[in-house]
Amino acid sequence: MLAKRIAGLTALVVLAACSGDPELMNIRTETPDEFSVLPTKPLEAPEDYTSLPTPEPGGTNLVDPTPRADAVAALGGNPDRLTRGTIYAGEQALLSQARRYGVPADIRDTLAAEDLEWRKDNNGRLLERWFNVNVYYSSYKPMSLDQHLELERLRRMGVWTPSAPPDPEIPFE
Repeated sequence: MLAKRIAGLTALVVLAACSGDPELMNIRTETPDEFSVLPTKPLEAPEDYTSLPTPEPGGTNLVDPTPRADAVAALGGNPDRLTRGTIYAGEQALLSQARRYGVPADIRDTLAAEDLEWRKDNNGRLLERWFNVNVYYSSYKPMSLDQHLELERLRRMGVWTPSAPPDPEIPFE
């Protein structure tokens, strides 16, 4: 009888250890579901299925050939601005400032490779990996900016900072 109770208690503890933590971050947010408001176009059955084009990875959808442009237009933007390589007048000053020291052409690939290497070296301890503990924030903590210290530094330098959220560490009086 005691062995059954111990086995039942052990099974209960093992079951309780199984976490319900979702794989996606911030999955329990209280924001509206983005996918429930999509204005999807109606599906149409073709006359002959053999006349359909061969599917290609990255190819377009027959029902929705330009989803990004449609989304930009629905939000009041200009779908023509989605074309890469076009520099508009408002962006020229920003790009000139950003490129003043030179920009390598493969910066995105370089950053992706360096980030992958960093994540491999900082993927958590053994038990964190075994129990699928999210170590994203702790692995990038040394690189994060303390916004309140930076705000104080900028204010001491005389930089105008019109509005900023209060520091939660300082009690409000």
